Amino acid sequence: MKIKFNKYHGAGNDFVIIDNRKGDITLSSKQIAYICHRRFGVGADGLMLLLSSQNADFQMVYYNSDGNTASMCGNGARCITAFARRLGIIGTETHFVAGDDMHTASVVAWDGNNGVVRVAMNVVENVTPCLDGYFVNTGVPHYVCQVQDVENFDVRSNGRRLRFHPVFRRQGANVDFIECLNGKLFVRTYERGVEDETLSCGTGVTASALVWNRLDHNALDSVSVQTLGGNFVVDWKNDNGVERDVHLQGPAAFVFDGEIGV
Repeated sequence: MKIKFNKYHGAGNDFVIIDNRKGDITLSSKQIAYICHRRFGVGADGLMLLLSSQNADFQMVYYNSDGNTASMCGNGARCITAFARRLGIIGTETHFVAGDDMHTASVVAWDGNNGVVRVAMNVVENVTPCLDGYFVNTGVPHYVCQVQDVENFDVRSNGRRLRFHPVFRRQGANVDFIECLNGKLFVRTYERGVEDETLSCGTGVTASALVWNRLDHNALDSVSVQTLGGNFVVDWKNDNGVERDVHLQGPAAFVFDGEIGV
């Protein structure tokens, strides 16, 4: 079976996206892992199916590169919004269904293939002290901790160790290492499911910005974030110490389209 696909990236966090509005494509975890493999397949941090929805413009189904599902991916949400815009399914505004809930998004800038997309994230009421950092769920679980010299920090070994820490139970957690550099929050993330560092992680950027806000005593309503793959802005409204209307904004770029046999 041959499947048509599109490749996108959001600040270096890359995805295979498949239009499955007809509902005729079914992929096993093994097939998804094969497609995402960087030597034998297309190569990606994750794979998404765009499905039709009766209650929204479209439905997003997300898989990590190991073939397992995840409820939400911030960069994936922005990239699939750009994909839907390119297909002509949406204009500049959309609402879509993901595994964690309904989301809205807006295409802030657009050149026909690439754009800047701002997506609404889940309300986060609990930023909980945990180990030497904080635990926060932004659609998927994240452990966020401050480090020194984040640019040279060993993210792979430290991330792998913490990702499987017993405190996070069987499902584990993504791990974000943060430091304020030159007036921006620098974030590096080890992602479960990928089992390695990714160039950026949208839910991790969001979690890190919220933790930084709490460390700054809720003095902020937005944070500029730098990752290895690019820059983001996370903004919100403060509501008695709780961040409401949290949004993640950053680039979403079309790379290429093609066809692969599975």
